[in-house]
Amino acid sequence: MAGTLFLLPCPIAEATRDAVLPAEVVAIARGLTYFLAESAKTTRAFLKDIEHPRPLRELDIVEIGHAPDGRAISDWLKPVSGGRDGALVSEAGCPAVADPGATLVAAAHRLGIRVRPLVGPSALLLALMGAGLNGQRFCFHGYLPVPAAERAQRLQALERDSRSGETQIFIETPYRSGAMFDAIVATCAAGTRLAVAADLTGVSEYVMTKSIAGWRAAVERPPIDRRPVVFSLLA
Repeated sequence: MAGTLFLLPCPIAEATRDAVLPAEVVAIARGLTYFLAESAKTTRAFLKDIEHPRPLRELDIVEIGHAPDGRAISDWLKPVSGGRDGALVSEAGCPAVADPGATLVAAAHRLGIRVRPLVGPSALLLALMGAGLNGQRFCFHGYLPVPAAERAQRLQALERDSRSGETQIFIETPYRSGAMFDAIVATCAAGTRLAVAADLTGVSEYVMTKSIAGWRAAVERPPIDRRPVVFSLLA
């Protein structure tokens, strides 16, 4: 019989393991020896943090990268097809949600491998929960264009789409978070609501929602420069 492919979440902020991972998830991770990792380095750090009982050199950690090669997926899943349990691990948060891994999960289903998603932190859901926007209808867009003109056009399109009542969610790399905030405030209508969620689950967590007019009138910009941020928009 085939083994199980566990979708193993890991913390999204430092020193939060006990706060964000159930004991069962940590116990499952400690019992596995085969890992398909977005980043081998961060996975090794995670396994060290959960005090995996086996030396790291004895574990099989296969790096699948940020854009997994579809030609390699069958080989990556062979041990699991053969009966060995394994785990898919992202750099942070939940595998296959705003992170690579969906193609591996799809292949596992085709091969008859049991897929078991485990409970853990998702920055997207935490941001949506804290936004006070529409949690019944929402759409995640990943990263928006970097060039200013293209970014502005995309923001205008998302704002239009949100007028149907669908919350629009997107992210930005830490070193461009401030520029993204400035672009949103400059581009969107005064009545549109913008939720900003930074460093979720961390000690410096920041979650705030204001109208664009409210953000423009604020004395200070939100403290998001060089911090991971999830933006949520609703006109």
